[in-house]
Amino acid sequence: MGQFITLVFLVLFGSGLAGSVKIVKEKEEYLVESLGSYKKKLEPGLNFVTPFIDQIVYKNTIREKVLDIPAQTCITRDNVSITVDAVVYWRIMDMYKAYYKVENLRDAMVNLVLTQIRSEMGKLELDQTFTARTEINEILLRELDIATDPWGVKVTRVELRDIMPSKAVQDSMELQMAAERKKRAAILTSEGERDSAVNSAQGQAQARVLDAEAMKKAAILQAEAQQQAIVLKAEAERQEQVLKAEATAQALQIVTEKLRNDPKAREALQYILAQSYLDMGKEVGSSESSKVMFMDPRSMISTIEGMRSVISNGGNSDYTPMELDLEKLDRDR
Repeated sequence: MGQFITLVFLVLFGSGLAGSVKIVKEKEEYLVESLGSYKKKLEPGLNFVTPFIDQIVYKNTIREKVLDIPAQTCITRDNVSITVDAVVYWRIMDMYKAYYKVENLRDAMVNLVLTQIRSEMGKLELDQTFTARTEINEILLRELDIATDPWGVKVTRVELRDIMPSKAVQDSMELQMAAERKKRAAILTSEGERDSAVNSAQGQAQARVLDAEAMKKAAILQAEAQQQAIVLKAEAERQEQVLKAEATAQALQIVTEKLRNDPKAREALQYILAQSYLDMGKEVGSSESSKVMFMDPRSMISTIEGMRSVISNGGNSDYTPMELDLEKLDRDR
């Protein structure tokens, strides 16, 4: 009998000793109650508890978790029914609060996320739910993080996965998108035609400007050419007159020398002058702008005699290329 009691004692002692040793894995925490009240939290590693008195009531990981939110039906502000689902990333920051502040933490978080999503979708119109997804995610993250803080939970990220409107809404959206594409195509076509017309008008205007500038330059060049031609012509006439004057002076000098050296040259000069007078009258008569000249044949002899007297009575001054003193020639002779 004594041996049996000893054996029972050893078995109870061994099982109690084995039950008092608790090994907690990394990133996990255990909550221990003693006689129905919270006693302590077991950290990762080797821990000891009182056998038969202490009891582990809750254990969980402190690593980040993924909470899959099922699809639910929401009504937007413009009374459109859509189906929305999401995924939430979260982690337990305080194991004591996660166990004692809320019952069934996962279900509580799922219901909280569903309610928050439904509330945010009701504030937006259908088009905004597709374009403002990033803003919705940020709002849900902020609101859920505040709501779960008393439970010792940290919400790190919220993502809306699918936003699906009803079949009728999808059909109407497709029609709307088709109309929008047609509208954009018409706008682009009209803009292209407008740009083409503008470019054509600008091209014509530039062409007219270039033509005007070319005409202006041509007129300037023509005027300059005419001016240069007039200048050259005047210069040529001036040179011609100078050459004629020089030739006349040389001729008079030669005539003077002949008259000075040859007494008979005076009669020849008188004949030449009379012949030049007659040629001049003939030339005036043949001109297009000529005038009728009435000449008495009897006066030609007196005219020639007058010219002879002019030549014969040239004065007594010194000889010059333009003066003819025939009397002095007679005296020299």
